[in-house]
Amino acid sequence: MKILIIEDEARIAKRIERMTRDFFDKEVQILLCDSVENGLSVIQTNSIDLLLLDLNLNGEDGFYILQCVVAKSFQTIIISAYTDKAITAFHYGVLDFVPKPFDENRLSQAFTRFTSPEKQTSGDVQFLAVKKAKTIKLITIKEIKFIKGAGIYTELHLADGRVELHDKSLESLEKLLPSSFQRIHKSYILCWHEADKLIVEAGGRYNMLLKNGELLPVGRSKYKEIRHRTI
Repeated sequence: MKILIIEDEARIAKRIERMTRDFFDKEVQILLCDSVENGLSVIQTNSIDLLLLDLNLNGEDGFYILQCVVAKSFQTIIISAYTDKAITAFHYGVLDFVPKPFDENRLSQAFTRFTSPEKQTSGDVQFLAVKKAKTIKLITIKEIKFIKGAGIYTELHLADGRVELHDKSLESLEKLLPSSFQRIHKSYILCWHEADKLIVEAGGRYNMLLKNGELLPVGRSKYKEIRHRTI
């Protein structure tokens, strides 16, 4: 696992690094940066799994980094005293916002959200970001009907029929999305508002009929949970 810490105060950066190594395996690879420019350079040249980001970097706005990399496949945890920016950060789909000053327990809670397969979302995310050429395009959550796994990417299927490719995996998105979204199959996450009815077919096959007439497969392991929700 490769973790990038972007923090301009050396003492705090080392403290975060120590706490990170205490929580994860001692062999985890940790990269340290102290500026917006250096941070973006490392992100462009390394495949990281988790970003720990401060929002005040020697007077520079760390939020610029978040805006630039929000569409990438890794998760982001903000560690900052600028709590007034927490809501905006969650809207961009960060995994957690750890306010300064912080202790090891609070940082461990954030790391647990990262490692846990279960959804632990605050429900604040309002849009997902996708890369279009050299720009970032924001897709509002309300536009998404369902999300389909597509190899190392995911497909965002939108209400107007468009399909946008996203870098984050289904597992990563499942942690971020509000409770109105549910995993119905190993390859599908559905916006529950789009569901019409659950269909049981011969041979123990299950499908979800959407309000627009589309059919999505329902996994056998998900059937009881989904049936309970539709009752």
